[in-house]
Amino acid sequence: MRPRRSRTAAVPIEPSRFAVRDTLSESLAGILQRPARSALTALGTVLGVGTFVAVLGLTATTSSQIDSRFNLLTATEVTVEDTAREQNPFAGPGFPADADLRVERLGGVRHAGVFYTVRLDPATDGVRAAPVGGAPGGGERTDVVAASPGALRAAVPRLSQGRLYDEYHSGTRQRVAVLGSGTAARLGITTLDTRPAVFIGAEPFTVIGIIEDVERKAELLLSVAVPRTTAEEIWGVPEGGGTTMLVATEVGAARQVAHLAPTALRPDHPEYLKAVPPPDPRTLRSGVTSDLEQLFLILAGICLVIGAVGIANTTLVAVLERTGEIGLRRALGARGRHITTQFLAESGALGALGGLVGTSLGTLTVVGVAVVRDWTPVVHPATVATAPLLGLVTGLLAGLYPAWRAARIQPAEALRR
Repeated sequence: MRPRRSRTAAVPIEPSRFAVRDTLSESLAGILQRPARSALTALGTVLGVGTFVAVLGLTATTSSQIDSRFNLLTATEVTVEDTAREQNPFAGPGFPADADLRVERLGGVRHAGVFYTVRLDPATDGVRAAPVGGAPGGGERTDVVAASPGALRAAVPRLSQGRLYDEYHSGTRQRVAVLGSGTAARLGITTLDTRPAVFIGAEPFTVIGIIEDVERKAELLLSVAVPRTTAEEIWGVPEGGGTTMLVATEVGAARQVAHLAPTALRPDHPEYLKAVPPPDPRTLRSGVTSDLEQLFLILAGICLVIGAVGIANTTLVAVLERTGEIGLRRALGARGRHITTQFLAESGALGALGGLVGTSLGTLTVVGVAVVRDWTPVVHPATVATAPLLGLVTGLLAGLYPAWRAARIQPAEALRR
């Protein structure tokens, strides 16, 4: 007689579950259990994300300043070059005597003037200060710029002392000079109260002004500027080109002025003059902005990598310290994916926390720099929105290996330790 089979159904064993709330509470407990170490761990992400936000914000802020400066300076500057000898070897000077007046009559022109560097004999025509104290010749090797009054005004100089020479000085061929701050310091001229003079070779010039700074033609700070008519009377009209006209225009008028200037100056031979319009400020701005972004984003990436390594190292140490806890959880029914989720949640929380703090610090940095420099701070909303997510992703990627390592710990081996 066969034994009767038991009809009692087997009781199914429910698989263990790890709720989302439990995951968050466990990760928060793991972080708060060692707050100092957690703060130091998140510091790398704070620096990385903060640098990321600060870089993009400062790049956007400086781009607007670059754009403004290009509009005010580069986009309002036109140069006209004398190419008469290139077109005709027997041609005379390309610029007429009243070149300044002809161009200043054009619409949109603020100041215009012709200038060139005087070709001197370096053996006998050096520049020195009065009193002479020796025979003519020698002295400082300094450039002497023959410039009409309009050319000086177009350079937008800022004087520390004295004044610029004007049309009267130029028309009467006065022997006056304006020194750049660098030249004045080399010659030992610190004040105009004593009516100082400089000698260019054997020719004396009274110093009537010292230029502290210029917005255009920075070489004037290391030069001696004299009226163009005076230079032509003493050293003659320059041959072989080298004469240039500097034109300062209103915003938006530069390209039109560049188109009309050769005809206004030489209606008989406009080809004798070559007008150089300003470059497109958008192209210059995009080039500078791209260079800045690439440079600083590399720096931000390095900081993020350092932060990720810090999180990974700390999380791995935590796995080794909590081997007994992990083994106990596995013995009570926790699965490998539950352990993985727990440690990923901890590393992700550290990354997200570092991202939030870094975003705040980066934004404050942009605002602080803008306030100090008297700029308008520019921080794109997309940058602020994605920066904390960047910290979260960094934390999750950094915790992948430690979480995988924790999930592979066997309960029996863990409980023996």
